[in-house]
This record gives sequence, structure tokens and C-alpha cells, in this order.
Amino acid sequence: MPRYAIPCSLAFLLTLSGASLAQTTAAYPHDQPDLHALASAPDEAQLRDTITALAGFGTRHTLSDTTSPTRGIGAARRWVKARFESISRECGGCLQIVTPSQVFTGKRIPKPTEVMDVVAIKRGSSDPQRVIVMTGHLDSRVSDVMNATSDAPGANDDASGVAALLEATRLLSRQDNRATLVFAALSGEEQGLYGGKALAGYAKAQGWRVEADLNNDIVGNSRGQNGSQDNTTVRVFSEGTRSTETPEQAKTRNYFGGEVDSPSRNVARYMAALADRYLPDLRVRMIYRTDRYGRGGDQVPFLEAGYPAVRVTESHEDYTHQHQDLREEHGIKYGDTIDGIDFRYLARVTALNTVAMASLARAPAPPSPVSISGAVTTDTTLSWRKVPGAAGYRVHWRDTTAPQWQYSRDVGDVDRYVLKDVVIDDWFFGVSAISADGYESPVVFPGDAGSFAAP
Repeated sequence: MPRYAIPCSLAFLLTLSGASLAQTTAAYPHDQPDLHALASAPDEAQLRDTITALAGFGTRHTLSDTTSPTRGIGAARRWVKARFESISRECGGCLQIVTPSQVFTGKRIPKPTEVMDVVAIKRGSSDPQRVIVMTGHLDSRVSDVMNATSDAPGANDDASGVAALLEATRLLSRQDNRATLVFAALSGEEQGLYGGKALAGYAKAQGWRVEADLNNDIVGNSRGQNGSQDNTTVRVFSEGTRSTETPEQAKTRNYFGGEVDSPSRNVARYMAALADRYLPDLRVRMIYRTDRYGRGGDQVPFLEAGYPAVRVTESHEDYTHQHQDLREEHGIKYGDTIDGIDFRYLARVTALNTVAMASLARAPAPPSPVSISGAVTTDTTLSWRKVPGAAGYRVHWRDTTAPQWQYSRDVGDVDRYVLKDVVIDDWFFGVSAISADGYESPVVFPGDAGSFAAP
């Protein structure tokens, strides 16, 4: 992840505060040509073909027809499955295709209904139980969430997310991945996030160690309802404290910090840093919320299961194109149709996901557990358990009000390091693992608040 040199004036101030210049010089990670290549690889034509096909099923409402070959959620699921199978044939059968499902009832599912996800799995070469997930939801809706028959093309919400994950699948299918990659087209999101619940349950049953879920929901439009145009920014939402935090853990965090250092938040920082390095035309705007205000997405069931997860979504939304009957009123066209998609922008968001998944899957696992000490001393000591595949480790620190990690030091293949003359009271700290070829894990904040391990 990118680190920046320290201005002389800041270095001087840090020296005065007890942190010497030598100990605050940032480390520069190894540049990865493969990630640069992936950053420019997404194909706008592939993305357009996917959205055209999905919108062509009329409606993909979770309660719509499951048997018709041309209309409804069933036809859409079979189309995605066939697309995964085609990609797998092209890479010599590298993908396992599964369709985890559960029967749900609820406020928006009045009678028992099978909610089925379509999932492609590319096993990791050396750490297959460690899993990086990308999700997008297949189902669509109109103004009435219970209307399962009217046309609901769902081009942006969320055929755009499914198009991004299918293109990421295609691009990463022939790439090396040490951890397992999972690409999942989910159903049931609009009816109550049921597809995410089904997949999170499947992950638990399979014993997956989910390191991150990148949930892509509404990622294809660059023009907001107020006329604002922005094709260079994407929002990444992440929870601040873990959804599974216990009262005792909350007491510890409340005293020692960690409110802005959940594993999900550090995945968001990781994505932002990758964008800075590999996608100069796309900036990640980190949003310190689990999701948009009063709304939700399929990352939430992953968080509730204890897995790190973020929501990726466009910078400016147009609500006339979301959850709307197809119509025109007072010169305004309502409905989520393909003419609202900016395919170049969607390609850049796809590139962000592809680069992030490749980097995460090639890096070692984040160190766990990480502990810290240093009360009543001028030094800070960090300790961690070594992880397979790591050739070394990097210690990070930042000002307690800084959004990104500011300073770091490569410390070698050790499990303990003392930062001399860096006072624990004044900074937040973390540790990342580095592979022999320079891929870096997300940073882990010490203690339960920052741990990537599921409870």
C-alpha cells in the first residue's frame, strides 16, 4: 500500500514529540506489474453484454418466475451459472460452481421461498481455506417491493454489480491466487438481504476463513439526481466497530481505541491505498458507515457473521432510477434502465475490485492476534503470531485523528518489535504481513477490535 515521505517540518515536529526521523520514515512497498495490468484489463463490451442480458429477463424479482427460460429470477440465475461455466471451460475447469440456497419467510417473503445464490469458487494454491469474496445481487424490483411481475430491468441495481463480478471472474480465472477467490451473484437482497445470509451461512458451514467481502451494489452510474457528474470517485462504506463485539470487548475498545479500526475499516483503507497506486483515475472515498443512511446491503449478513465486509457503491446516486416503476412524469424518465450506465466508470470500479482481490489473495493472511504494550514508557512494543507465507512484517502507526496509516517500518521475519521513542499514548498502531514477492496484507489493529478472525 502506498506510503508517503514525511515533510521536513513534520519530521521536525515528530522529533520534538519523541519520535525520531529515522523511526518515522515511511516504507515503500514493492510495485506489482501484474496489478498494473489488471487495472487496465476490464472490458466495457463484456460489462455491457452482461447488463443487456440481465435486463432482458424482464424482472429478476426474488418472487418472480423460476421456471421460464426467458423471464424471471430463475432464468437469470441459470444464465449467470452458464456464464461461470463458460469462464471455467476457458481456464481448464478452474472454477467450482455451486448454488447454495435456503428457504426463507419474512415481511417481504410472505410464503416459504427458496433463495438461491450462484457462486464460482477458484481454490487457492497454498491457503485454500482463507477466502476473499466479491458479491453483487441478482434480484431487482420496482416501486412496490412485492410486485414480482412488472418489468424491473435493474440495470444499475444491481446488474452493474453482477457484471463487475463476472468480469472480475473472467480476468482472475487465469491468475495465480494463494487464497481462495469466491464470486457470488446473490438473490433476495431487495426482500431482506437473504442472499447474503445464505452465503454467509454457507461460508460458516464450509469452514471458510473469510478475510473480506467486497459487496458491489449500484456501481455503474456516474451522474447524480442533482445533476452532479463524477466518474473518478467511488464510495467504500465500512463499519467502525465490529457487529459481533461483546459488551466486555466494547469496554476495552472504548478505553484504548479501535472505534475506527475494525477489520472492515482496514480493508477499506487497503482498497483506497491500492487505488492511489494502481488506478490514478479513480479515488476511493472512504465512508465511515456500514451503509448509506437508513439503508442496507448484502455485506451486512457477513458482518453479522463476524466476517470483514465493505460496500462498494457509486459516488452520486440517481434515485429516479432506483426502485421505480418504468414511467415518465413531468418530463422525467423513471426506472433502472441501461441508458443510465456509464460503462467506462463501471470498468474502473471493476478494476478496483479486481486489483483488490488479486492483491489480497496473493498476500499472506493478516497477522492474528496482534497485541500491544507500552504504558509508562517511551517505547511501544507490538507482538503477533506469524502467519504462513509471510517473509516479513511491517509495523504501522498514525496520528489518532488521521484517516490513513501514515508511517511504517519493515521489521523482518519476527513476531515482536519495539518502536523506540514512539509513545503508545499518542498514536494508533498496526501490523501487516508481507510475502516474499512484496504483496502486503491489510493492517491489523491490536486486540479484538481489529482482529480479522471471526468469533
